[in-house]
Amino acid sequence: MKVLLRQDVPALGTIGDIVEVATGYARNYLLPQHVAVEPTDANLKQIEQERKDREKREKQRVETLKGVAKRLDGTSVTIRAKANELGHLFGSVTETHIAQALEDEGFKVDPSKIALAEPIRTLDKFRVPVHLAEGINAEIEVWVVPA
Repeated sequence: MKVLLRQDVPALGTIGDIVEVATGYARNYLLPQHVAVEPTDANLKQIEQERKDREKREKQRVETLKGVAKRLDGTSVTIRAKANELGHLFGSVTETHIAQALEDEGFKVDPSKIALAEPIRTLDKFRVPVHLAEGINAEIEVWVVPA
């Protein structure tokens, strides 16, 4: 049975593809879940318009993220933490702490976007990469100072 995909389906195709699938797969999963529709002219036009709208939104999102990355690059944040006389922290500074410090500076960054190799456990200045999206990166300075 031929169907027109409304969503990307791994190992099957992307939005707008007309694919041949088993009748049971189409009737029991793809059509009821609105993952695919019959490949009529009206559906083809609708899917093409949805694809164009999605590409436009994605392009706007990428441009916004590039602007954020440009402003974020080189930003410096200070995190106060308790430490002993040798400069070793009681605990550690993690992505969550850095994300909170960035939010205090006016940047809303998800902690999962902060690429910290391992938690920071000493007082010092660190350069931390932030991966906002594929190919859109920034690097910030994190100062860990005694509380």
